[in-house]
Amino acid sequence: MAKFDGIFDIEGTLKGMTFYKTSEGIRIRAKGGISKKRIMNDPAFVRTRENGAEFSHSAKMAQLLRHSVSTLVDNAKDSRTSSRLNQIMGRIKNRDTVNVRGERTVKNGLSDPLALQYLVGFDFNKHSTLSSVLKKSFALNTTDGKLTLSDFINGKQMLLPAGVSKIGFRLGASSIDFSGQTYEFVESPQELMHVELYAPATFTLTLPSIPSSGGLLCFFLLIEFYQEINGVDYPLKNKQFNVLNLIAAS
Repeated sequence: MAKFDGIFDIEGTLKGMTFYKTSEGIRIRAKGGISKKRIMNDPAFVRTRENGAEFSHSAKMAQLLRHSVSTLVDNAKDSRTSSRLNQIMGRIKNRDTVNVRGERTVKNGLSDPLALQYLVGFDFNKHSTLSSVLKKSFALNTTDGKLTLSDFINGKQMLLPAGVSKIGFRLGASSIDFSGQTYEFVESPQELMHVELYAPATFTLTLPSIPSSGGLLCFFLLIEFYQEINGVDYPLKNKQFNVLNLIAAS
């Protein structure tokens, strides 16, 4: 490893040489590694190309799912939501028993009923999961797009963060065509309630329609927390306690 002992402080890359600081001064490292051209053409790297193609496909399909429900995801996510969903799409792709390695797809993987188990129950915010926040079961009718929460007492049947004034519930549904890379999304109006609810209440979230563009039909439940200040509702703690869960898929 070369060491630079000149009068100038240099950091970064210059003509294939990388300059970086250490406790012992500026170090110089020559650019190395295998060229992209060799990876793309050398028969020795055929497995690398296959893995790369399938990884890229899985990431693209994960992005499609996120985009299909972006209006909800923007309100409940963590720093690793994308990478976690990429991994799930990779597992679904592995269920493809039709195509050869390097050409397997999420669409074909979904033909295996077991593949849906990887998706259903996915929490977009791993720091605030549906099972840890909502302690009450609900009924979802995927035919008419209705979610009903009966005899609900939010003061007793939810784990409420400190400082919360109101809770919002929304139901969303997205029909995703992984082949054509298109989607159709709808969502219900928000059901907003004060936390001082200690008497049982029943409410229903109703979608305006059921997406029918074909492909995978997914249902999502979003729970949002607000703090009311001078009559204005603000997202609590920059939405860090919000929940978004993929509750059903078919």
